[in-house]
Amino acid sequence: MGPPSSTTVNGTELPPKTTERSGAPRELTGYRKWLRENLMLLVTLSGVLLGVIFGFTLRPLNLHEDSIMLISYPGELFMRVLKLMILPLIISSLIAGSASLNARMNGKIALRTLVYFVATSFMNALLGIALVLLIHPGDPNLHNTADRSTDKRAVNLLDSLLDLGRNVFPDNLFQASFQQAHTVYLPKPNILHTFNETLNDTAIGSEMEPTEELQTQQQQQGNDDEEPALIRVVQYRSGTNTLGIVFFCLVFGTILGTIGEKGQIVVDFFTAVFEVIMKMVTCVMWLTPIGISSVIAGKILGVNDLHLVMEQLMWFILTNLIGVCLYQFIIMQGIYFVFVRRNPFKFYAGLIQPMLTAFATASTAAALPITFRCMNDKLRVDQRISRFVLPIGCNINMDGTALFIAIASIFIAQMSGIPLGFGELVTVLLTSTAASMSSASVPSAALVLLLVVLTAIDAPVQDVTLLFAVDWFVDRMRTTNNMLGDCYAAAVVEELSRKELMALDAAILYQVIQTPLML
Repeated sequence: MGPPSSTTVNGTELPPKTTERSGAPRELTGYRKWLRENLMLLVTLSGVLLGVIFGFTLRPLNLHEDSIMLISYPGELFMRVLKLMILPLIISSLIAGSASLNARMNGKIALRTLVYFVATSFMNALLGIALVLLIHPGDPNLHNTADRSTDKRAVNLLDSLLDLGRNVFPDNLFQASFQQAHTVYLPKPNILHTFNETLNDTAIGSEMEPTEELQTQQQQQGNDDEEPALIRVVQYRSGTNTLGIVFFCLVFGTILGTIGEKGQIVVDFFTAVFEVIMKMVTCVMWLTPIGISSVIAGKILGVNDLHLVMEQLMWFILTNLIGVCLYQFIIMQGIYFVFVRRNPFKFYAGLIQPMLTAFATASTAAALPITFRCMNDKLRVDQRISRFVLPIGCNINMDGTALFIAIASIFIAQMSGIPLGFGELVTVLLTSTAASMSSASVPSAALVLLLVVLTAIDAPVQDVTLLFAVDWFVDRMRTTNNMLGDCYAAAVVEELSRKELMALDAAILYQVIQTPLML
């Protein structure tokens, strides 16, 4: 090969052309540009498809539990890595986001966010009631095939609401990192019974007459047969109390933003932590095909009789699926268009990757790092809003859970042949909305909250066991609703707060301009 050719212009020899050999990046066009922009989406989608294919392909082999555990192990590690980043991500995003706004602005955004969450949860519960009454999936014949347990748990809506308050205001911030407060019902200690046991233990040598000993044993046996009285006890269970951490970070960040330059170094620190976590998320996402395919394949292989379960509860699954589709493609898009006045489906397309992650992991919290990445980098939602709304919505806004609880509670009532009047339907509507907002962003948390609604309408609590067989799939559908609801809430709140954000930007710009002049 010869040297690069030179060009002469007006008698002046120009340097040789080296454009093709230079290291300057060339802008991609056509399908290469699309492939580069959507490479992470394709990686996530491939993980979901591979998991489904492997799961159904390996089911006929009837693998041993150890083999299924090994198949699920990479997915377990993937989930653990994602959950590892949740706590620092929430803390850094909330403190940096709330500190960048003033206290008055934080109050307005919080009020708008809360109103949006309550309204959409109420809408989903109403949609679920309408669908379950229209389709009527409850078949009384399913009672014979269900594993009906006689265990009845004392569940109260008041306890759930009070536990919500206890978790919002934790008494120990470090304890909130790994424990949640919850109410349990324990048997009330019987003082006489305890005294008799102590007396029997100390009466060594058997000075009691045989008849007296027999009477004492009969009395104790009679006391044991009676139903013990239950008392409320507040205990702590394993699990991060994200609500308490969110509340503390909001207050901390809001006050931090009011002290001016003294707190700027702290704001910069948490901003840097947020950026580091997002870099870590980018690295972890390249493991998506292995992690997500392992999670889905393990779940499919873990179901005992998939065909029988799907056949028995097909109408229940279909009712939930119709509700999820109606909310995602009609109601949610209509809300976005009314408030934001832009193409809602373009916004929806930008959230496919976190939606697939939420579907695979069945956890809004596990998908939160990927949700942040798409909202900030791809959809360009104001980071001050996304850092504020997404962590709160991850713990409060459970649109899909409200839909599921409303459908499942009436479904169980239909199976039991319990007629529900207008009052009972209103009870289901209100309790489903309230219970969904106290749900934890972990897999299958809605089944525990379902007990609250069933108790409120006096439906058989033990029939919840029938739904365990399909909750692994239904939970993934409703989790996509939960995740998308948070993202659309951030977009709507950003549009409603646009004037305040512009005023805040102008005030910051004015301060930057005035600082050199004053010097």
